[in-house]
Amino acid sequence: MTTVEPIRNKDEIKKVEKILARQSQRDLLLFTLGINSGLRISDMLSLNVGDVQKKTYIQIVEKKTGKTKKIPINAKLRPMLDIFTQKRSNNEPLFLTVFQNRLNRIAAYTIIKDACAAAGIEAHIGTHTMRKTFGYHHYKKFKDLALLQKIFNHSSPQITLRYIGIEQDQIENSYSNFVL
Repeated sequence: MTTVEPIRNKDEIKKVEKILARQSQRDLLLFTLGINSGLRISDMLSLNVGDVQKKTYIQIVEKKTGKTKKIPINAKLRPMLDIFTQKRSNNEPLFLTVFQNRLNRIAAYTIIKDACAAAGIEAHIGTHTMRKTFGYHHYKKFKDLALLQKIFNHSSPQITLRYIGIEQDQIENSYSNFVL
């Protein structure tokens, strides 16, 4: 099994967003929520409208760890969520299929993979790419590995660096800058 990678280039993220915006509001929100929250796809897909509607944060119990997680809703997500959830009931799944069923991880994978392919991204892509993209850019902005390790509930800084692809970046950079 191949490990998926983050989207490291912000221009590529913008391309994916444009592609998804043309597809549907749902698909764009799925991607935007993923790269702005760092949530796992299983936790995003189990959200209901009431979990985000008129809230300042998303509070969940992570399926994988059983731990409670509280994520502030940022300025990019808030208006998207307001528009997307208006006139919808609280107990309705946030992400629905055209048949009004809860979106599943296979459909989410197809949405993300196809949009990334259309944007010309050649990295190994999967739904976990969104979480890793969040982590990669969070680390690049804040350089706070301990905080990111805590956000991801990782047991060591090395795991977090490897997880977000920074370790590989550092190795490649060391080779690029080493000449005898």
